[in-house]
Parts: sequence; C-alpha cells; structure tokens
Amino acid sequence: MFHQFITKLRIPFLILILVSVAILLYLNSLVNSTFKDKQWSVASTVYARPLELYVGLPLSLSDLRKEMTLLGYHFVNNVDQPGEALINQNQMTIFIPQFQFSDELAAAQKIKITLNKGVISTLESQYNDALVRLQPLVIGGIYPSHNEDRLLVQLADVPVSLQEMLVAVEDKDFYDHYGISLRGIARAVVTNIKKGGFSQGASTLTQQLIKNYYLTPERTLIRKAQEALMAMLLELHASKADILEGYMNEIYLGQDGPRAIHGFGLASQYYFKKDLMDLSLSQQALLVTLVRGASYYNPWRNPERALKRRNLVLDIAVRENRLDANLAELAKQAPLEIGDRTASSNKRYPAYLDLVRRQLQNDYKAEDLSSDGLSIFTHFNPLIQETAESSLVKAIEKHKQSDPNSNLQGAVIVTQPNTGAVTAIVGGTNTRYSGFNRAIDASRQIGSLMKPAVYLTALEKNDQYTLATLISDAPYEQVLDSGDVWAPKNYDLKDHGDVLLYKALARSYNQATARLANDVGLDNILSTIKRLGVESDIPALPAITLGAAELSPLEVANMYQTISSGGFYTPLLAISSVVDNHGEVLTSYPIDIQKRFDSGAVYTLRHALQAVTHEGSAKALQWLLPDFAVAGKTGTSNDLRDSWFAGFSDDMQAVVWLGRDDNQPMGLTGSSGALRVWADIFKARAHQPLQNIPPKNISLSWVDGETGVGSQDSCSNAIPLPFVNGSEPTEEIRCKTSDKVIDWFRQLIN
Repeated sequence: MFHQFITKLRIPFLILILVSVAILLYLNSLVNSTFKDKQWSVASTVYARPLELYVGLPLSLSDLRKEMTLLGYHFVNNVDQPGEALINQNQMTIFIPQFQFSDELAAAQKIKITLNKGVISTLESQYNDALVRLQPLVIGGIYPSHNEDRLLVQLADVPVSLQEMLVAVEDKDFYDHYGISLRGIARAVVTNIKKGGFSQGASTLTQQLIKNYYLTPERTLIRKAQEALMAMLLELHASKADILEGYMNEIYLGQDGPRAIHGFGLASQYYFKKDLMDLSLSQQALLVTLVRGASYYNPWRNPERALKRRNLVLDIAVRENRLDANLAELAKQAPLEIGDRTASSNKRYPAYLDLVRRQLQNDYKAEDLSSDGLSIFTHFNPLIQETAESSLVKAIEKHKQSDPNSNLQGAVIVTQPNTGAVTAIVGGTNTRYSGFNRAIDASRQIGSLMKPAVYLTALEKNDQYTLATLISDAPYEQVLDSGDVWAPKNYDLKDHGDVLLYKALARSYNQATARLANDVGLDNILSTIKRLGVESDIPALPAITLGAAELSPLEVANMYQTISSGGFYTPLLAISSVVDNHGEVLTSYPIDIQKRFDSGAVYTLRHALQAVTHEGSAKALQWLLPDFAVAGKTGTSNDLRDSWFAGFSDDMQAVVWLGRDDNQPMGLTGSSGALRVWADIFKARAHQPLQNIPPKNISLSWVDGETGVGSQDSCSNAIPLPFVNGSEPTEEIRCKTSDKVIDWFRQLIN
C-alpha cells in the first residue's frame, strides 16, 4: 500500500520538477538574453538652435543672461566649474560644459566676452576666438507610451562617491552577496511577523533592478520568490559593475508633468541642469536621497525633509566607511543647490514640438522616435519665441480690457527669409497648452493676404503690366457660372478711379484687384498660388483673389517665404539634423531652394509691399517701426472675423493671425490687430532692415504719380519706380527744373 502511494506521488512530483526546471530555464534565458542586450526605451531629445557667439553679433546683456538662465547656468562670483558664469558690468565669463553637437563633440571651455552698445566687441576662447557655441536648450522630448525618460550613462561617467553612497544606503552588502541578502531576509521576516503582515521586503540593489525592469510592484510571496530567483540568476550572468550601471539607469527619481524621470543621468539634468560628473558631493547625496522616495523627498516641494534625508545619506556613507568624514561634513553645510524648477519640458513649447513631430513623421517611425534616444536639433530660437508669446498675449489682454467677452485667440509663426528655418511658433494664447495648434491647424479666410498673388501674376507679364500701369478702381461686377453676380466693394466703400497698379495693392483696393484678376486669368493666379508654396486645394472662384480662401498661418508663412526670399521657394523647416545616441548624424535637413519666379517680377512686387508700409494699409509701421524698412501685407476677412499681417525684413519673417475660434466678428482689422503684434515682435527681434537690392534686370525710372507716364525727377508729382528692363515708360513728361522748388515754397507759405 505504501509502495502504491509512493508510486502515485512520483508522477506529480516528477511533473513538478519538470515544470520547475522549465520555469528556471525560462527565467535564466530571459535574464541572460535581455540584460546583456538591455534596450531601454529612451526618449528623443529636441534641442533649440545653439546660440552662436562671435564678434559683431547683435546681442544685449539681458538677452544673453536670459538664454543662460534658460540653460541653467549658475551666476557666481568665481567661475570654476562648467555651467557657471560671472557678469561684471558689460563683461561676462562663461564656463561652457561639454556637449555633443550634430557635427562635433565640443569640449568644455571657459570664454570671456565683452558687450558694447548691444554688440559683442571682444571674444576670448580656449579653442576658437572666431565663433563659440553655447549648448542648445532642451525644448522637449518625444517619449515612449509609458512616458519614461532617461539619459543613459556608463558607470565610468558616474562619480565614485555617488556609487559609494548609493551602495552604503541602499545595499551595504552589495559586493558580497549573490543577488539576495540572507541577513536582510531574516530581518524582514521578523518585522513582518511582529506586524502581522507583509509590510517589509528585503530587496538588494539586484532585486530592485529585477523588480523595476521585469516585474510588477505588487507585494506577494510568489512575486518576491520570483524576484529573488531572478536576482540570483542575474548575478550568475552579469558583473557587479553591470548590475550597478543598470540600476543607475533604471531607477525612478522624479516626475516632470507626465514625464517620468528615470536614472541618475537625467535626474542630474532635471534637478541641477548639470552632468553627473559636474555635481558636488552634496548634490550627489541628494540624488541618492530620491531613491528612497522621489515624491516624498522632492526638494522643491519638501526642501526641509530632503535636506534632512540628504545629510542622513552622508552620515550613513561615513558610518559604512565609504566616504571621508571631513568631506561629508563640508557637504552637510551646503544648501540643496537645486536649479529653478521650469515648466514641464513637454509643455514648454508645445506648438513648436508639434511641428517637429509632424516633420519627423516623414522619415522616422513613431516607435523609433520614442525609444532610440535620438538627438533632434532644430532652428528654434527661445528668445524670439518668448517675444512672440508675450507680444501676442499682451495684445489680446489689452483687447479684453475693452471687450471682456471677446474670447480672442491668435497664432504666430516666425521664420528666416532666405533659409525657411522656423524659429518660433505660438499656437494660441495659452502658450503651454498642447492641444489645438492654431498656427498649423486653424484654416481661416486670409483676406487681402492673397492679393500679392494676383499682382505677381500680372507683374510676370511685364510687357503688359508694371507698377506704373493704370488700373480702374471703378465699381466692378462679374457674372458667375451660377448666374449670380459678384460685386466686391472697397473697405472704405469709395471708388478711386484710375490708380497706379502699385497703389492699388498698397491701399488694398478690392475693385481694382478683382478687375485685374479677371484680366490676368483665374487659372494663372491659381498657378501662382501653387508656385508660391500653397499645397491646399484652392477653389477656382473669383472671390479667392480677395482672400475668400482658407489657409492656416503655416501655409501663409510658406507662401510669403517665397516672396521674402526673392522668388526662391524654400520649404519651411523646423529640424536641422537628427543624431543617434553615438553622435552619428542619421539625417540632415539642408536648405532646399527652387527658383520659381523671375527675380525682377518679385522685386517689383516687394517694392509694392514696401509701399504698403509707407502709404497703404500698414502705414502705422512708420511710427511703430520708425527708420526700419520692412515689407508686408494686411489681411481682414468679411465682418472683421480675421485679422492678419504677414511681413518681413532682411533677417526675419512673421505671420500673425487674430480671431475667434467660433468665427464670430471680433472688431479688428489687419492693421488694428495683427499688425500691432507683428510690429512688437520685430521691434524687439529684427536687426536687419529690408535692403531690397535690385537684380540686374531692374532699372529705376521716374513716372508721374497720377498717370504713370514717364517723368523727370524735377517734376512736382514725379516718383521713382522699379521696372524690369524693357518695360520702362516710353513717353516722358517735360517740366521745368524749378517746379519742385516753387511747389515747396508755396506749401511753406500757405
């Protein structure tokens, strides 16, 4: 009978052994294969443009200090470490940290610069006195679905003192055990028996790493047994150094909005804006403090609690003979030394990051962007961005004072005319909101911003049209295919008779524009719009020539980019390059230039757009931006639902839109609304006025300002206008040299 019982027991026992062996082999294979080839999901980091410093650069001391504050520099009395700076009147000493740019690994260096009247006058550097780059600002990241972010480090990049403190506090027997601590297990068992439950574990660093990387955080005996078994298996396959390095990259150390901060490398940047090797002993101890509870010991929310725990970490490290007592005592006297807490990085510039993501989708899979630890370098300029945000918000707040229920919104896009580089985007008045991006997704009627396409179409036919061509602004009617009659009116509800072509554009006359559009042909205008860079389908309706078409601010910026660059189409780009985690360039985004228009035709159009700011709908710029030449166009949709301005100087272009999300009237024209925001941005950030240097096929001729007939510069009503060679007036008015003097004298005495 006993023999039969043993026989019956043998089969389940053998099955149990086989299952146990199978589980053991599976866990061994899992630990051995995945840890050796451990691949964390590392977020891609998005960087702004680096601030390039060189003699002659227009730069104010306040702007330099602002940029360095964003970068996390500490302003001190004696510059000794990377990330420190000293300001002494108009001189500044900066210790720039090491940084991996897209084209080089730049070594840390100390530089000195002198500012004189808003310009860098001297620059001294250890390596290159011609040009020095500050490390670029991190403007956000592209995170995995679980929102973990980390900056991978090798153990050689971690200060030995930090390693020693971590081991002393979290697992003092780390170098002596084989994955589990029998002493710790015994202590935990006694504690749990006393408390009558499962309240205390006995995790070594190896067990913590196994739990965080492979298992769930639940507290059960089965999960703890699996954790212990896998920890011992890991110790068989990996060295202590590998395990410690893995732990330092895996551990959770804080929360930045929805982004989880994992690993000591990223935590160092997040709390101190420094590399690990640049941390002081007290700062290292604070990171070790956070291991025990990143939220409980958060140094911004609970500074006293964090300071007390940090000092305890130092004391424990001394007690375990892993830290010199004198060094620990000095570190305990230091304050927390944390940096200022900034806006969550994924909420800091959401509108710009939105454009970056969309442009990256053409070349990268979403999972690669969120897991491969790429460095994405962009053209983003934080100084321009800040100005664009503040200008928009200030204007809307001012409008709300007169109309508290206006619910006015807006968007801004700033680019570089010759490169197509997008330097700033504002997607709405809540500049940190990562939802609806009006700069990219809000398609609104653009009003008179479409008119330059009409006039450019005409000016390309320079044998028929010039800036001096007379066109009629008399009442105009056109019978549509539907049988309806389209009869546009001018904004001032007046007729202006025959006017020079450039004046019709400068003063935004609807009747003259509609008549001209009909003469040059709607199909030709639609072709011009496409060549300017608008990819959206525009309906073939006469009303689109006056702006009935709906475009987003981004599309308008693309359109005006071709005008501001002299007829060369350049796709708008947010990204300059993508670099892998080894510093190798994966993708470069060079400037793509396509000549789409004759330079002479575009030059004459630009001349007319300058006239907009002198005598036309944007003449307020004469006092908003005195002595600073720009060109641009206002736009206002029907019933004052949309206010636009698009314009440029030699070094900057911007498009501004104001309106309501519900498309209700808001009482602002392009001149009274968007123009004021645009001017505020350019007053602060544009440095190079528009030169508008004529191409070789352009000549200057004097014409009569009323008739467009050729004239002499001495004539009283003569004005100079540019003409494509061969299109100059053939007739010429003769007048006496003294006419202008006599007219001037008459005006003086009357």
